[in-house]
Amino acid sequence: MEIYELNYPNRVSIDQEGQYSLAIGFFDGLHKGHQTVIQKAIDKAKELEIQSAVMTFNPHPSHVLGDGKNKVGYITPFEEKVTVLQSLGVDVVFVVKFDKALASLSPEQFVDVFIKKLGVKHVTAGFDYSFGAKGAGTMNDMERLSNDMYGTTIVGKVIDQEDKVSSTRIRILLSEGKVEEAAILLGRNFRTIGTVVDGDKNGRKLGFPTANILPPEDSILPLNGVYAVQIIIDGKKYDGVCNVGVKPTFEKGQQQATVEVHILDFDEDIYGKTVAVEWIYFIRPEKKFDSFNALIEQISKDKERAKELLLER
Repeated sequence: MEIYELNYPNRVSIDQEGQYSLAIGFFDGLHKGHQTVIQKAIDKAKELEIQSAVMTFNPHPSHVLGDGKNKVGYITPFEEKVTVLQSLGVDVVFVVKFDKALASLSPEQFVDVFIKKLGVKHVTAGFDYSFGAKGAGTMNDMERLSNDMYGTTIVGKVIDQEDKVSSTRIRILLSEGKVEEAAILLGRNFRTIGTVVDGDKNGRKLGFPTANILPPEDSILPLNGVYAVQIIIDGKKYDGVCNVGVKPTFEKGQQQATVEVHILDFDEDIYGKTVAVEWIYFIRPEKKFDSFNALIEQISKDKERAKELLLER
């Protein structure tokens, strides 16, 4: 898979010319709805015998527009997004820098610069995709502006038993600790990729050594609590029990949530390694205990519960 980084107005083309069937959107989460859009673009590429491509944007518009108070956390930070796109079989990814210069383009300018000049022969997007300044352009406009230079496919709502599959809905589920439901909408387990860093070693003092994982900046974490997880280290999966939160039982406490995984049947030095935590089951919310003995007793129960849940999978 080839990746091209574009930005307006400095880099709006690539050296290698091609023809593309393009899926376009921000695609945070790359959930089942997004996968439907991308698969249709891949199918159209095969039909037209051209390359399949995805155009996404970085950072999220909420990080650029407004006063920054409504910044959206990422379900799939950029590195994870690339990994998932590769697994879907996409040939080319265009990553367009989202900044105020891009946000000021009219729909007509956007189409001229990022669709026609790139050699796009077909555009696929969701029914609610918008583009151009203040989101003025719709997929109907995308079709109208084509001048027969490209075709379009509009993908309708992808719904499950309850509602539309959306990134917003997944963020809400994660904020409630509902990682199992989020996994259904994502089509895979929700993952946090991060680096193992040196911690305060509270877990080791309690008899449950943990890997302290630093997640990417601006990525979202599930509700503070304890989860049955699987952690991927050097391509191999291990079962574990994870606490995400501010560790209220300890005197210092903290403001920033941390991710700490006690890996079952594992005793290796993994400091500095990049690992992935897959959140499988929610066990309980985080709470403050009256004593360390009470905390140790509960951690033992959490560990056994995680073992049971992961064994039942």
